[in-house]
Amino acid sequence: MARDLSDPGQTLLDFLTERHLATLTTVRPDGTPHVVPVGVTYDANTRIARVITSGGSAKARHVRAGQQRVAVCQVDGRRWVTLEGAAVVRDDAASVTEAVERYARRYRQPRENPARVVLEISVDRILGNV
Repeated sequence: MARDLSDPGQTLLDFLTERHLATLTTVRPDGTPHVVPVGVTYDANTRIARVITSGGSAKARHVRAGQQRVAVCQVDGRRWVTLEGAAVVRDDAASVTEAVERYARRYRQPRENPARVVLEISVDRILGNV
């Protein structure tokens, strides 16, 4: 079920703060999907979802190569939400620090990674059943 971006509902937003892993789907250069488990955070005010990763990861390479359309899906039993949108790779210190702080609040402090980047997803579609 599609959700209103400006008001997806408090239940859905609460679900996106619970500790659940998600999957991130990017598109390989040959057009096939690449699906991997990730931790994700979502800022409803800016409609930005963030995924931290290593700069050399396949997901970061796919986005850098122009495969910017991505989807992040979180599932818990019958409850699920998918955030879709265009992604960019940010490697500046401020963006990475903000993403790490958000990740640490939702999950735990991530290990040190000097090659860390953040995938910032400008969410333009929310689907879900919560």
